[in-house]
Amino acid sequence: ERDTWQRDRNILHSALKQAESELSKATIEIENKPVVETAGPKLQRLYRKYLRAESFRKALVYQKKYLLLLLGGFQDCEQATLSLIARMGTYPSPVDLQLSGSHSRPFTKFRCAVRAITAVSR
Repeated sequence: ERDTWQRDRNILHSALKQAESELSKATIEIENKPVVETAGPKLQRLYRKYLRAESFRKALVYQKKYLLLLLGGFQDCEQATLSLIARMGTYPSPVDLQLSGSHSRPFTKFRCAVRAITAVSR
């Protein structure tokens, strides 16, 4: 009777160990499986839309930082050029200021637009 009890105990003990290992494997699979695969198609579609929107948002943040950096560089360059001209002691005549002021404003706008489009396309 004791031998029978010992065999049953060993059989049950091995079955318990096997069940525990299967349970641990199943919990690992469940923990590693993404939520999207187990969810319905509606939730999957919403998750894809969220990922797309997040990607666009990150791209816009990157573009904004790049443009601010680019425009800041142009501003520094312009200030350095103006200070160099001032140090040279050459000042434009009032007639030149009127002509260049009327022509340079649209040209400057155009140049800024071209640089912005180039930056966005990059």
